[in-house]
Amino acid sequence: MSAADPNVALLSLLQLQRRAREASTPEALGFVMVNETLQLLPYRQAVLWSEAGMGKVAAVSGLPQPDSGAPYVQWVGRLCRYLMRSLPDPGAAPETASSLNEVAPDLLPEALRADWPQWLPASALWLRLGQEANQAGEPAEAGLLLTRDEPWLPHEKALLQELAHAYAHALHAFAPRQAWRGRISAALSSKSRPWWLAGLLLLSLCPVRLTALAPAEVVPQNPFMVRAPLDGVIERFDIHPNEVVQPGTPLFSLDTSVLRTRMELARKALDAAQEEYRQSAQAAVTSDKSRAETALRRGKLQEKAVEVDYTAEQLARIQVKADRKGVAVFADANDWVGKTVSLGERVLLIADPAQVELLAWLPAADLLPLAPGDRLTLYPQGAPLQSFDARISSVAYRAEMTRDGFLAYRIKASFEAGQAPPRIGQLGSARLQGGWAPLIYVALRRPLAVARQWLGW
Repeated sequence: MSAADPNVALLSLLQLQRRAREASTPEALGFVMVNETLQLLPYRQAVLWSEAGMGKVAAVSGLPQPDSGAPYVQWVGRLCRYLMRSLPDPGAAPETASSLNEVAPDLLPEALRADWPQWLPASALWLRLGQEANQAGEPAEAGLLLTRDEPWLPHEKALLQELAHAYAHALHAFAPRQAWRGRISAALSSKSRPWWLAGLLLLSLCPVRLTALAPAEVVPQNPFMVRAPLDGVIERFDIHPNEVVQPGTPLFSLDTSVLRTRMELARKALDAAQEEYRQSAQAAVTSDKSRAETALRRGKLQEKAVEVDYTAEQLARIQVKADRKGVAVFADANDWVGKTVSLGERVLLIADPAQVELLAWLPAADLLPLAPGDRLTLYPQGAPLQSFDARISSVAYRAEMTRDGFLAYRIKASFEAGQAPPRIGQLGSARLQGGWAPLIYVALRRPLAVARQWLGW
């Protein structure tokens, strides 16, 4: 390429830069460097050296892939490693900077200078191609060696200097991204460190609210509890879960077989007592002894009559009916049919759907300074766009074990007016808000508590 062809040289330079940017792999880019650079200026041999890993000859002109065991590749590898370590990099900036040096064989070490005429022509240029990053995240560079018999002209060096910038930029595009530790270290450089520290200090002192999340459930307010009227086995359920009931609506019935048997025995005992009393009353007319037994027979008759009345009263209570209007709250009728219940055992609730409250369990480790009247928000499960505001009505003074197996404080809250009440049994998370505190305290609150328990201070 002569100085009389500036347009052709410029066009070739632009084409090479485009080919370098369009390379899809580092191997394809290396092929462009060592082979297609010939379109810009003449040379005999070209070698691409990469410092990635332990350093290696990445590409050699005229070969699809260099053989690391070949004598020429081994010798030129030692040469490139020496040039990379010894030649200066005048003012090279990180990442995409590059520099150009003309290699003088007479200034090389004896081992390299002696074998130079065997492997390479007399004139050589060494292009240092910026920096890339290896897998360890440490900086690594590459270099391009061009050799020929004729000396290098000034305008050729200028073209190669410009081309080296494009090659360095293309190589950097294939480099793995810097690790997050390296990016943080670069951001926290010595010049900007005071500003970073000042900003972090101000951010750590920024006041934020203390918040905590607690599992919560919507429960009925002042429900009517339906209990088992006596000991027995539930025979059938007359209603379904969440069914609206009216006063007098049958709810469930107990098994009557035991009570009916007891009723028959009581009636027979009553009949026997009546017969004994009748006979004693007849004999008392003529016998003083029978007259004395009449009072005893009367007491026994009255006892059997009371037993019959009590058994009849129990039979009348076998079927349980609703005492008020509301919704029957229980899980499933099949869970109760055939189950033995004791006197006073809770079977179901009758609640008003419009009168509900929130029951939350705040874990003991997340306890906040809460008081009645503080606000909380319920975020129900399955409804990500819905929330309910409530006010705390009571906070337990003592933590208790929950059904999930952790210690928590029971918190009750009333929903604020002006919003549709949630459904009874709705589960969700309650967001509780405490006072204001610095951000650093909020971030280190849990670690400090664990450290204090572990260290005992």
